[in-house]
Amino acid sequence: MKYLIILFSFTLLHATNAFSQITLRECEDSFRQNNLLLLAEQYNINAAKAAVIQSRIWELPYLSGEFNAINPQDRRVLEVGSHGQKSLAVQQLIYLGGKKKNEIEFAKSNVVLAELQFEQLLLALRYQLRQDFYSIYFNQRKIESISAQASRLDTLITAYAVQVEKGNIPLKDLVRLQSLSLNLRNELIALRRETIEQQNELTLITGLDQSISLVVSTEELQLSYQKTIKFTPDELLTLALDNNPEYLSYLKIMESNELYLRWQESLSTPDLTAGLSYDQRGGAFGNQVNVTVGIPLALWNRNRGNIKIAEAQLAKANIHKDFKVQELRSRIRSAYQIWEQHFNQYGLYSQGVSNLDDVYNTMILNFRKRNISIMEFTDFMESYNQSMLQLNEMHKQLILSGENLIQLVNTPVF
Repeated sequence: MKYLIILFSFTLLHATNAFSQITLRECEDSFRQNNLLLLAEQYNINAAKAAVIQSRIWELPYLSGEFNAINPQDRRVLEVGSHGQKSLAVQQLIYLGGKKKNEIEFAKSNVVLAELQFEQLLLALRYQLRQDFYSIYFNQRKIESISAQASRLDTLITAYAVQVEKGNIPLKDLVRLQSLSLNLRNELIALRRETIEQQNELTLITGLDQSISLVVSTEELQLSYQKTIKFTPDELLTLALDNNPEYLSYLKIMESNELYLRWQESLSTPDLTAGLSYDQRGGAFGNQVNVTVGIPLALWNRNRGNIKIAEAQLAKANIHKDFKVQELRSRIRSAYQIWEQHFNQYGLYSQGVSNLDDVYNTMILNFRKRNISIMEFTDFMESYNQSMLQLNEMHKQLILSGENLIQLVNTPVF
């Protein structure tokens, strides 16, 4: 079983080495060009703009005509000549009460709302991309660290196996080293499985076909660990209220509902129908030309139901907007505190672990020289492995917590 695990890990290691290398900026460029969800969301903007075009269009003029079919007096059919009878009329619906203007303004507000929803999706997917990117990168560093430990440990196990066969070392010492190696291999498998899942998600977001290996500038990363936030939580909330597309969409929904209410109120005003008519012989005069005017009598339909619905939707949107302010305030304060904890933790422990690799190499050397016991060595290896994993996780969480704040505020905060 142990050899199967080692073989599987070896295969995954070679698969990882075959990945195409890509930077964060290249990932984001590919994401904007290839992400299918973004491409689909753009059609909502196009549809909203088409709705504005449609809202500008008035009702078509209505043309009607009347022609003689049977003249019973002279016993003729289709008497439509100069001595016959025919009439024509054309009518046009004229909107009153500003309803057409209100309809256009409402349609325009939906365009802005569609653009904000697109930006909201863009920001959410970009945030997920950066979360996956840094998670994969730090997982790859964990994999490299554990793989190096496992490789050195395998060399020791090979040497110990020879000594066990010669009877110079007890078998239990070899078994203890093999058990430690097996634990490292199991951690490698778990990390690689997690990394594969994140890589699949990243390739889906970016639209890349090939597997990818991430490249990060260690100098830039080291500088990002030391950056401090320039704003207080209250200042961050103010920035978020100006830049967060999710909150701005709630504002636009409220404005859109206000326009919708105004439109429904204007619909209670009856519209005028005006036109011209021509009657050859059926009127009071020959070849009579008339002006026609018509308007509904607003006796029992004043559009009250739709107005009440629009008022309720506006009140609901206003409450949602207030709730979003509370939610943003809570999330920003929480995200700020989490980042602050990770930043302080980094400041406390980053200097203390700078010589950890030197200690590790010294322990390996002393163990080979038989200066320390197998118990001391394996205990140190387990502690070293946990320390390296925790240090790597500390760096990752510091970066991710900063990304969380940037996503909430939607503006640089460092």
